[in-house]
Amino acid sequence: MEITGKIIAVLPERGGISKTGNEWKMQEYVLETHEQYPRKVCFNVFGADKIAQFNIQAGEEMTVSFDINAREYQGRWYNDIRAWRVERGTAPVSAPADTPVVNAPKVTAPDFTTQNEADDLPF
Repeated sequence: MEITGKIIAVLPERGGISKTGNEWKMQEYVLETHEQYPRKVCFNVFGADKIAQFNIQAGEEMTVSFDINAREYQGRWYNDIRAWRVERGTAPVSAPADTPVVNAPKVTAPDFTTQNEADDLPF
């Protein structure tokens, strides 16, 4: 899946040691979309190498490709939105709703009345 927007928050990096003794790192980011009603999505990047490779900064415009997975912990379910690719760039700019359309074809309503047709409506 993909989502495009602006990074509005870079949360602190977290890390630890797994059950198998391997070190892990993860960082979360909040992206806000550019829709009429903007949505915020918190996603994460897992692994020190990916965190360094993506080098995501607050204020950047980007498209994030991610996978969604759910996991259960002590009877509750949690969603995990993990990014696997980021593409930097500007978000598509749309024209405001009150901007007139230039060179639009003129549309005329058809004339459905005829001069010799009887009006058979009951009212």
